[in-house]
Order: sequence, then C-alpha cells, then structure tokens
Amino acid sequence: MRAAPIRRQKLPPGVAARSNQSTSLRKGRRWPRQNGIGDSLAVLRVILGDQLSPTLSCLHDTDKDRDTVLLCEVQQEATYVKHHKKKLVFIFSAMRHFAQELRDAGHRVIYHKLDDATAFSRFSDAVIGATQGASFDEIVVTEPSEYRVLEEIKLWPELLNVPVDIRPDTRFLANHSDFETWSAGRKSLRMEYFYREMRKRYMILMDGDQPVGDQWNFDSENRKPPNSTIVIPDRFHSAPDAITQEVCAMVERLFPDHMGTAAPFHFAVTAEAARAALQQFIDERLTFFGDYQDAMLQDEAWMFHAHIGLYLNTGLLLPLECIAAAEQAYHRGQAPLNAVEGFIRQILGWREFVRGLYWQNMPGYDRLNFFDAQRDLPDFYWTADTRMNCLRQSVQDTIDHAYAHHIQRLMVLGNFALLAGILPAQVNDWFLSVYADAFEWVELPNVSGMALFADGGKLASKPYASGGSYINKMSNYCKGCSYSVTVKNGPKACPFNYLYWDFLDRNRTKLRTNPRVGMMYRVYDRMDADKQQAIRSDAEQFFKDLAAKDHSP
Repeated sequence: MRAAPIRRQKLPPGVAARSNQSTSLRKGRRWPRQNGIGDSLAVLRVILGDQLSPTLSCLHDTDKDRDTVLLCEVQQEATYVKHHKKKLVFIFSAMRHFAQELRDAGHRVIYHKLDDATAFSRFSDAVIGATQGASFDEIVVTEPSEYRVLEEIKLWPELLNVPVDIRPDTRFLANHSDFETWSAGRKSLRMEYFYREMRKRYMILMDGDQPVGDQWNFDSENRKPPNSTIVIPDRFHSAPDAITQEVCAMVERLFPDHMGTAAPFHFAVTAEAARAALQQFIDERLTFFGDYQDAMLQDEAWMFHAHIGLYLNTGLLLPLECIAAAEQAYHRGQAPLNAVEGFIRQILGWREFVRGLYWQNMPGYDRLNFFDAQRDLPDFYWTADTRMNCLRQSVQDTIDHAYAHHIQRLMVLGNFALLAGILPAQVNDWFLSVYADAFEWVELPNVSGMALFADGGKLASKPYASGGSYINKMSNYCKGCSYSVTVKNGPKACPFNYLYWDFLDRNRTKLRTNPRVGMMYRVYDRMDADKQQAIRSDAEQFFKDLAAKDHSP
C-alpha cells in the first residue's frame, strides 16, 4: 500500500518554548521591538545557506511591507575547504530556489549570486552591502550551525552599529540548554541514554512509558551482511531545472579543481522534491534499511539508505516530518520495527546528540588529537588510485556522488585513517569537503569523535578500529581486491589485518586501561615474538610505500 504524501510538519506545542532565548548583540541605541504604536521597525533578516526553511526563527515575525531578507552565495563558504562540485551545486541551487519561494510568498529579498558583479567574499561584506543606503533598525538571524560563523556574526553590532538579534534554531529537537541539563554530572556521555530521553519527550515509538517492542534499540538486528538475492531500488532522481543547470555551469567554471563533476546532478533542491525523496525511501527502501544498513556492495553506493541527510542539514526537510513518516509506516505495517527504530535513532538520537556535543566542546574540539597522529592524508583519498578495493570503492563513490553511506565512512575510510595515524585536521577537512551533507557541527564529532577517537572518548567508548575481517563480512569488496583478506602478513596480506594490530601496539599506553579494548591486547600478547615482529615490519613497509608519491598501496 502506498503511503499518503508527507506534509511539512510544524513543531509540536512546547518545542519553541523550550528553545534558548534570543541573543541580542547591541551597539549604540537599544531599539524597542514592534509594539503596535506607530510604524514597525525595518529589519534585515539574514538567512544562511543551511537555513532553507520557511519556519526559520528569524522569519517568525516578519513584516513583509518593511523587512528585507538577505541570502548570499559567498566565496569564503565555497572555498574554506574545497567542497565537492555537487555539494556546491546542491547548496547554491537550493538557496536560489528558496529565495524564489520567499519572493512568491511576498517577502522582499536581496540575493547575491557568486558570479554576480556584486559578489561578496564573506557574509559580513554582504550584510555591510545590504545596509549601505538602507535604514535598518535591526538585523535578525537564526543561530548558525557552525562555531566559526557564529563568531563572525558576533562582530556585526560593532561593525555595523546596528543591533543584532541571534535567535535559536528551533528546527532541532534539543536546544543547547536541554543538552547541558542532560549531560550535567555524567562521567561519560553516551548517545543511547540521550536517545531514550528524546523518545520519551516526543513520545516516539512509545507505548505509554515503555518503548514499542519492549526494547529501546534494535541495533543488533541491523547488521546483516549482503547477499546475492537482494534487489536494490533505483535511487531518487530529480531532474535539474534551468536554475540548477545555471548553477552547474557556474560551479564548473569557478571551481575547476574541486572534486567530482557538477553533472550529472539528481539531488532535490526544493522542499517539495526533498519530501518526494523521503516518500520514495519510505515506500521502497525502509523495509530493508534495518537489515542491511551496515552492508556494502560493489558499485551500489545507495543500498537501502535514505540519502536525506543533506536535506535535513539544509532545512529542506525537518526532523519531525521524517520521524513521523517512518513511525506511520510502522503502524501501517509497511516496515518492520528494527528498520523504523534504526532510522529514527539516527535522527532523534545521533543527529541531536552530536550537535549537542559539538557546541559543548567548541572551540577546541577540532584541535583534539588523542593519539598524536601526524601522518599526511594519502593522495588516493582524492583520486581513488589504490589497490585496496574497499578504499577504492568508497572513494570512487564519493567522487561520483558526493556521498558514501555511514559504514563506508566509518569502517573503511575512517578506520583506515585511524589505523594509519592520519592527522585529524586533514581527515576532517577531507570529510567536510567531499560530502554533500557535511557541515562542521555534524562532521567534526562523527570524524574526530567516532572514526578517529581523537577526542579520547568524549563521544565513543572505544576506537572503532577493525581488521579486514569486518569489511569482508559486511561487503563483497574483498573479492575484487589485489590483497587477500585471509592472509595476515606479507606482501599479499590485507593491510587492514596488520595495521590493526600495529595500531594497538603503538597506542598501548593510551588504550590498555580501556575495558572494551583490553581483550584484544590479551590476544596480541599471546602471539609469539616472530608474529609480532612480522606485524611491525609489514606496517613499517606499508607506511614507507604510502609516503612514496609514485607508489599507492
């Protein structure tokens, strides 16, 4: 049975009331807000590229006759890391479509394209430009998702001599004070317990005060390896219109040395199309998402994943509408509980948790390097030129689609960077560059915290380190590899096999007291001296080859 179309949801009663209060940064006169006496104030309402929602807090009290909305494509945001061309096309095209939707709704909009004669380098320059020759009594903006942008906005009152109202981003389901209250007094922060509180608060998959199915988490039922009988549905495809085609041409012209290509392009760039992508996932992929969410197959980038993270992170979709769509599918009998719970956990649990962790630990979280990793990121992360097939497949998917699913990111690309001791700053820059859904607030905790354990355990209880056997179990990558996953040492051995043990050996001092790693040290210590020396020798040779520019392992 085909589900009814998903409608864009409003936040439930009480959510806005729980949000943090606006932060007013004022320089000079303290201007009153509109009070019904005389004329209302003229307000410049600034919208950033990941804030493409009509329910945005900075739009709540807009006076369409007096206020102006500003959106701007800026060079700094396109180049502070070398974003994938498809990521740039997605964001700029979505911004342009959203600006037109605002105009159609009666808003006065200033929009600057990156290739305009009036193009700006920074957000601040665009705001200065908008205020020159215009009389705005106040600037209103929704809190940005990234720390560096917030720091720039905090300079605006002094720069412009105009009050700035930074409002909370009510599109998230837990605000900063919610997370601080939950985390206060806890020795360690674990997503699972935060997720349970969020389930109770929003009454998601609940039967009274108990979880539906009598357990909170069905992760143990979400790890089936792939098999030859599964049929992967076609990916969602939204045909690029004239606006998107124009953006594709601009991106190819302005950013020729960035990863990938602008076309072919199939992402949704409007809320309507994003809802269609969500509905297609519910109808065609959700049923098997739970079983195979960790599975990887050669030349199958999408598997049963929703691929809606980019729409959530830019505001084309809202968390509650995605959660409601999945929960309704379960109650209709359209999808099993392990699939629905797993999908909801990623949004209601993981997404909200990493955002809380990010803001709690910034500034400084991006500089953490628990293992003192110093090796440079290999060139094959940009080219896919490696004989290790799992890495080649994961990087090639990234080049082709600005996408790879979470197990490719964590257990192939992240796992290799962890075992090889790659400098966290370089790994973070790469992940932030190449994925269309990557913004620092979500990328940094996932990479530094989960993939690299660079935060020393603020996010995860142990490093997600693995040898080749895990990749072999969860994929068919090893069958097409130049190395053998069953060989443990020597030139034919899968490098993950000996790099795993070498990682544990060289980081023993920092990991030996971790209760979740201790068993593996006991296994290593039972190896004879020749075996341990073979591991060290293989790793040493591998790293020599990795450093040689003319030799990719």
